[in-house]
Amino acid sequence: MKGWLQTLTLVFLLMPVLAAAQRADPAQNYPVRPVRIITGSPGSTSDLSARFTAQKLTERWRHQVVVDNRAGAGGIIGTEIAARSAPDGQTLVIGHIGTHVSAPSLYKNLAYDPIKDFEPISNLVSSAIVLVVHVSVPAGNLKELLAFARGKPAGVNYSTPGGGTSGNLTGELFNQVTGANLVHVPYKGAGFALTSVASGETQVSFLAASTAMPQLKSGRVKPLAVLQKKRFVGLPDVPTSAEQGFPNLDSNVWFGLFAPAKTPKSIIMKINQDVVAALSSQDARDILLVAGAEAVPTSPQEFGAFVQGEITKWTKVIKAAGIKAQ
Repeated sequence: MKGWLQTLTLVFLLMPVLAAAQRADPAQNYPVRPVRIITGSPGSTSDLSARFTAQKLTERWRHQVVVDNRAGAGGIIGTEIAARSAPDGQTLVIGHIGTHVSAPSLYKNLAYDPIKDFEPISNLVSSAIVLVVHVSVPAGNLKELLAFARGKPAGVNYSTPGGGTSGNLTGELFNQVTGANLVHVPYKGAGFALTSVASGETQVSFLAASTAMPQLKSGRVKPLAVLQKKRFVGLPDVPTSAEQGFPNLDSNVWFGLFAPAKTPKSIIMKINQDVVAALSSQDARDILLVAGAEAVPTSPQEFGAFVQGEITKWTKVIKAAGIKAQ
C-alpha cells in the first residue's frame, strides 16, 4: 500500500513537468488538425510537387494534408497568404524561383520578404530546363539554332509562363551567354507557353522537362539541349548545354517547402525529417521521374543556402537584362 501511494505521489509530482515538456515542444503532438499546402495553378509542376508531398505526409502523419491552389501572379498571391498565416506549421507553401528569387527584383511593393518572412524546410523536386523548338525550326543543336536566329532580322520569339519565371530568366541568360537576341513573349502559364511553341506561334521555349514531356513524347516539339552540366535521366538522349560548348548556360526549375517565419524549430525539423524520408524512397523517385522531375530533399540549412545562392545568381541576370514585371 505504501509503495502504491509513493508511486501515485510521484505521478502527481511529475504531471506538471510532463505538461511543461509538451508545451515546450510543440512538435510533440504535431499536426493537431489538417495541414494545408498552398501552391499555384492546378496542373503546374508546383501543383505536382504539392500534391505528391501532401499524399506522402498524409500517409505518414495519418492526418489529412490538403492542397490549396491559389492561381495568379506566378504564385505570389498564394505566397502572400502563407506569409500572413499563423506560424504553427498548419500552413505551408510551395516556393520557387518566381516567388522566392525574382519577385523582390521585379515588384517594388511586394507584400512579403522571401527570406525574413519564411522558414525554409526542404527543397522537394527539381526538373531540368529543356530548350525546345517548333518542329519547323531547321536546327538540331544550339549552334544551329544560333545560326538560324542570326539569319532572322525580325528576331526569333521565345515563349514563357510570364515575366520573372524560370523560363524568362533562362531565356535572358541564354541571350547573355550566347550573344543571341531572342525576343520574349510572355504567356499566362507554362501550359500556354508550351502550346505556343508546339503550334508554331513562337519558335523557341525554355521549359521544365516535367512541363514539356507530353509534347516531347508526341514529337510536337524538338529538344535541342538540357541546360545543365550533366544529362537529365528522364531525357538521356538529349545532350546538355555544357556538352555543346556552353558550360555557363546552366538552369533548372526547383520547388521547395516553406513555413511562415517564427514557426517553431522543432516543427520545422519534424516536417523536414518526414519529407526527406518520403522523397528518399525509390518509389518516390520512380514516380517523379516518369513526370520529368527528380526528388532533391535537403536539410533546412542547405535549402536556405541554396535559395540565397539562387537570389545572387538570378538578380544579376535580371538587372543585366532589364527584366520588368509583366
